[in-house]
Amino acid sequence: MYLRSVELMSSKIENQDQYPFDIPAIRSLERLEITNNVTFFVGENGSGKSTLLEGIAYQCGFNTAGGGRNNTYETHASESSLGNYLRLAWLPKITNGFFMRSESFYQFASHVDEMPASLQYYGGRSLHEQSHGESFLSLFVNRFSSKGIYLLDEPEAALSPARQLSLLRILHDLSGTSQFIIATHSPILLGYPGAEILSFDDSHIQEVVYEDTDHYQITRSFLENRDRMLNELFKD
Repeated sequence: MYLRSVELMSSKIENQDQYPFDIPAIRSLERLEITNNVTFFVGENGSGKSTLLEGIAYQCGFNTAGGGRNNTYETHASESSLGNYLRLAWLPKITNGFFMRSESFYQFASHVDEMPASLQYYGGRSLHEQSHGESFLSLFVNRFSSKGIYLLDEPEAALSPARQLSLLRILHDLSGTSQFIIATHSPILLGYPGAEILSFDDSHIQEVVYEDTDHYQITRSFLENRDRMLNELFKD
């Protein structure tokens, strides 16, 4: 492991009522210990998981629009609102890695196209010339390597269930020498064996077991009781 903890420097915050400090899970954050090479952030939309992940990326020196330390480009709303208020503890400090942000991946792919020599690090083929899911996997397979920290914000956005299983294999192959922190809604990804799952619901960040996540429980209930759940959902 490389990143050991994330601390919110509350003394630097001038207004606790402004974004992102008005998010309950962020407001209650003091020091978050990271205890696993594969850690998942889970929670409802707006719970703060992506905000914290982006802040960590900022402190790692990664482009918060998506990319590593050497990817310099701008895109709308890529500025971290939390990064300056975080302190990261490392053992050892590492600079290699990548921040994968699903919502701005198109802009990242365009940035890579502007540097043809860099295509060798992404499979030798433009990410725009591949399907959305293929381009995600090309990034994971070709750009991720040993001894790095990889921050993934909802990587399942373009991945079929089968491709999500492929990502699990990538995590398995690299987790011995690399660290992953992943914000996700996917019950498939959350099923990675032995992973640490941190929930941002209930106004604070706490570790939960896989079977207690809403993602698992709702998906299981739907698959096992589809007709009953749909009848209840559509009832006037």
